[in-house]
Amino acid sequence: MTDYGRVVQFGVFPEPVAARLDEILALVGIADREGLDLVGIQDHPYQRRYLDTWMLMATVLARTERITVFSDVANLPLRPPAVMAKAAASLDVLSGGRFELGLGAGAFGEAVAAMGGPTRSPAEAVDALGEAIEIIRLMWSDRSSARFDGRHYRLAGVKPGPRPVHPMGVWLGVSGRRTLALVGRAADGWVASSPWAPPEKLPALTAQVDEAAAAAGRDPAAIRRIYNLFGSIRERGTDGFLQGPVEQWTNELTELVVEYGIDSFVFGPADDPVRQVQVFAAEVAPAVRMAVARHRHTPMPA
Repeated sequence: MTDYGRVVQFGVFPEPVAARLDEILALVGIADREGLDLVGIQDHPYQRRYLDTWMLMATVLARTERITVFSDVANLPLRPPAVMAKAAASLDVLSGGRFELGLGAGAFGEAVAAMGGPTRSPAEAVDALGEAIEIIRLMWSDRSSARFDGRHYRLAGVKPGPRPVHPMGVWLGVSGRRTLALVGRAADGWVASSPWAPPEKLPALTAQVDEAAAAAGRDPAAIRRIYNLFGSIRERGTDGFLQGPVEQWTNELTELVVEYGIDSFVFGPADDPVRQVQVFAAEVAPAVRMAVARHRHTPMPA
């Protein structure tokens, strides 16, 4: 694998449980104050315990000053792409350029259907995702009107806007062959998660992204690689990947950058979230940044 040389970023992945709002805001506050870069919010509207993702992301942006928020990842079947594009651009405008759009084809089909969403085969879900990317970009364009005639979505002379205030990306949280190829052809980033994309599977997955990018005439290094981490930072002892002390986390995350091409880490603590995120921000992230800089023979940013 290849180190793509991108700036390494770190973030948090708070579970959007309504009964734990105070904890969510505490984690976000730590991330914003202590130099982390990202907050990822998962999107499962059918989960009765969860706050609405878009309302929570707006709240997080309003209560922070510098950190970037992204949907990790938005549920396409329950979020019409033209409306979602407007919501994403609005968050970007309101926050001064601190929003990115993570997008998924939609898991848990029965739950989606129970909430009134469409029932799609895997092939249909991929096709709909590709159409959605085109529509979102049309809605962020400077055109006076936009039309689109797809199998799953249509625009009939809609007026795009507002435009994002920074070059906002579309990051896909996907794992299948066709969707990984879609990342390479058309997306700005790939969102993977450690449970379904452990290190031993990353080479094959990222190779599919890179091959599709090269075939489309794109530089694979232009595609961000975001990795959701689930584990526990311990004072001592180890119990496998992401289950050990700061030194182990530093070594494992550094390897993911320099050997597997990952450039962003979003941490969902397994337990004691506030303390875990404090350690992640104060000890793990700086140590990984230093280790990657040594590997690349580059000075640390001032």
